[in-house]
Amino acid sequence: MATMRLADNAYDVALENFDAAADVLGLSNDTREMIKYPERILTVTVPVRMDNGHIRRFEGYRVQHSMVRGPAKGGIRFHPQVTLDEVKALATWMTWKCAVVNIPFGGSKGGITCDPKRMSPGELERMTRRYTSGILPLIGPEQDIPAPDVYTNSQTMAWIMDTYSMTKGYPIPGVVTGKPICLGGSLGRNEATGRGVFYTVEHACEHLKISMKGATVVVQGFGNAGSIAAELLHKAGARVIAASDSTGCVYNKNGLNIPELIQYKSSTGRVTGFAASEAITPAELLATECDILVPAALENTIHADNASAVRAKIIAEAANGPITPAADRILQSKGTFVIPDILCNAGGVTVSYFEWVQDEQHLFWDAQDVYNRLERVMKTAFRDVLKIHVERKVPMRIAANVLGIGRVAEAVQIRGIYP
Repeated sequence: MATMRLADNAYDVALENFDAAADVLGLSNDTREMIKYPERILTVTVPVRMDNGHIRRFEGYRVQHSMVRGPAKGGIRFHPQVTLDEVKALATWMTWKCAVVNIPFGGSKGGITCDPKRMSPGELERMTRRYTSGILPLIGPEQDIPAPDVYTNSQTMAWIMDTYSMTKGYPIPGVVTGKPICLGGSLGRNEATGRGVFYTVEHACEHLKISMKGATVVVQGFGNAGSIAAELLHKAGARVIAASDSTGCVYNKNGLNIPELIQYKSSTGRVTGFAASEAITPAELLATECDILVPAALENTIHADNASAVRAKIIAEAANGPITPAADRILQSKGTFVIPDILCNAGGVTVSYFEWVQDEQHLFWDAQDVYNRLERVMKTAFRDVLKIHVERKVPMRIAANVLGIGRVAEAVQIRGIYP
């Protein structure tokens, strides 16, 4: 269960983190002016005929933060708390994330303010297709490539791909990633974010000399990324002692049976009520003593009011922006090792890039090939960030931003300004 504080503005956090890294890099004001802010912002009205026959209006957004290093890339989320500032923040983080793992994309993001849990499949399809029509001028395989995010999935991407293709008159699978395999999706895409989290945690444990076997893990947010990271950590011998979703939290000091919990969540839609577990509160979950904490829910769940209670040695940010700058400072003073989001959860966009490449080449790879390529990318990026962390004596978040922002700054300086 997320404990996001609405008072924390995600975009303000994104700008604060940018400034901290830009100061370390010594970026000129000219360069900052060119790469700090979004290039394009589109707000669309999304009228939808609901199942009861009435029209309901939703608000949708698509933000392209940067296309300096390549086409924009970023997910689309359906959530009641979606705001333009949140989407701007997520697009900004995508730019740095793509640069950290050194793939030739810029950052974008999209979202619709809605509650998908209260909508039928037909309503979701009509909303998705109308939203796609609204953002049509911005998206395309050479311009901006959407992907799944919170409460969107491969079916959502199929609707977007079909809507876009119908307007062009021929199939264009490369317009989105995270599609079903039968429509040009990539093997390994569904578990890519969680697998990337696992690879970075593995590297962090190696760096800190913490044995993965027997390490205790807490997962906040048992969705796609959180559950897959939990499963891989469980298989590696770690003990996942607590997990949560939007319904509540479960705990077992001896370790939860993760394959069974995944099956239980799949059949019931919740983690609460799982056998051989006890209920705890979201605050207790974050304060549980553990080796590895995986925040995999929404932004700002660890903030100034609860950071001092966190007792994890490693925090692996599977979610985007789960730690506020104020919380970062508290955790840093305690010696907590944070694997920042733009590194930790970059597995998703990395395999999205692989999918896009496969679509463009009309040549597809097997799953093990995808896993091997992903592992190489994630571990190279981790080593690059760790090197900056050690050499410059800066926190891992600043190190990751220094790497990503530095690459974007180099690209914009070489490209120059038109006209």
